[in-house]
Amino acid sequence: MTGDADAGIRRVLAALTTADALDALGTYVSGADLTSFLLEVTRRRAAALSPADVLRRARTDRFVEPGTVDARGLHRVIATVVDSIPAGFEFVEPAPVAPLGTHSVIATVHQHKVVSTVRGTEVAADPTNTLALLAALRRASGSQGTLRLGAVQRVLRAQPFGDIGQAHFTVVGLVIAGRDGGNLSFERTALIEQVGVMVEAVRSVTDSGISVRVTNLRDEYTDAIIGELAHAIPHATVTADPDREAGRGYYCDLCFKVIVRTLTGDVEVGDGGFTDWMGTLTGNRKERLLIGGLGLDRLVSLVGSVS
Repeated sequence: MTGDADAGIRRVLAALTTADALDALGTYVSGADLTSFLLEVTRRRAAALSPADVLRRARTDRFVEPGTVDARGLHRVIATVVDSIPAGFEFVEPAPVAPLGTHSVIATVHQHKVVSTVRGTEVAADPTNTLALLAALRRASGSQGTLRLGAVQRVLRAQPFGDIGQAHFTVVGLVIAGRDGGNLSFERTALIEQVGVMVEAVRSVTDSGISVRVTNLRDEYTDAIIGELAHAIPHATVTADPDREAGRGYYCDLCFKVIVRTLTGDVEVGDGGFTDWMGTLTGNRKERLLIGGLGLDRLVSLVGSVS
């Protein structure tokens, strides 16, 4: 390595001799210097590997295992689900990586649960985080009105799920971003729209019964809206779910799960809710965001390939 990269590496090495190593690398060293240092470390480690080493890693590293879902069935389900979603949702093709902190700074996901890279990025773990960033960027550039964005993305998560090939899976993510209109008008409209879209997406690939379980995270919030939601979505059973524990602290105001009822039991295929991400990203507490995602691998496992 030459030039600035060599200088950056020397600065990192000097910092390591004068400070606690974790503090030096995690706080004091510049991002550019740290990247140069880690790239050189990675290059040297890769240069020491043999083809047999790479093959051994392919055999044992759960992050690189192929998924177990039928690939043809998955792509058919993707096409069917996306075709079922109204054109009012603009679908984008997100990058496979996102800026470092996209999941732990914007949301509340521990950094250890995402796969970070040496270049100041992290592998996508949830498309809705990236869609929130895009919505905030558009707001900053002057975009007005309600934004409806969607994406299909293969995501990778570091926490163990137990099954082979399940560290990565495909999610269709949807977000509706808008401005507080008072009297919960945005929340009511966005919730009915997004849950309705997600229910119809599930119905496009299965005839099984669908239920939506809504959890109130704010006093008297669910009571005011659950009846409206049930009336607006006739193809699903809408019920309150006050005992839900997952998602508290991640969502605000209200969250929901989409459940498919099968002969062997209920299977969760979707999740969503309101977050404070847009207000945090834009610095405007009037900004609102509703997110939701459907696990397409799980749908394929339930219904098989779509003819």
